[in-house]
Amino acid sequence: MTDTENAVAAELADSELHARAAQFGARLLEARLKLATAESCTGGWVAKVATEVPGSSGWFDCAFVAYSYDAKEAMLGVPRQTLEQHGAVSRETVIEMVRGALSRSRADLAVAITGIAGPTGGTKDKPVGTVWIAWGFGHHRPIAEVFHFAGDRDAIRRATVAEALAGLERLLAGR
Repeated sequence: MTDTENAVAAELADSELHARAAQFGARLLEARLKLATAESCTGGWVAKVATEVPGSSGWFDCAFVAYSYDAKEAMLGVPRQTLEQHGAVSRETVIEMVRGALSRSRADLAVAITGIAGPTGGTKDKPVGTVWIAWGFGHHRPIAEVFHFAGDRDAIRRATVAEALAGLERLLAGR
């Protein structure tokens, strides 16, 4: 693909993300529920998509962008032992992140994301494109899933946002 074709594809994908966020937000508003996000490798992209929806203040509570170990620990209450034993990109860490987002906000449901968007930082065990996403609702047990996305940094982050929103939709439908 040329740079122009890539830009057009990204714009179409972003418009799909915005449409999905608007539909999800309408469902949250109707249910009188609020959302919080805890993001690492997406750098707040889920929150950005959500808050671009007019009226999102009626259903979006807050966002935590916690990139470093220190930020994950201070902002979300992820135990240092979890980070040191399992690493930032792990099931254990993302579950602690979603729990922290719920306990440190007024949100009813939350999504947490941690991963390796690249182009560097990957290892044999956790290659670039490895992303953990967790979804939580109230005091129910969080759901966590690992994904392995392909593409450049933007493609990995965009795919992560799409999966985060899809998981939120499933969570809301199953409540």
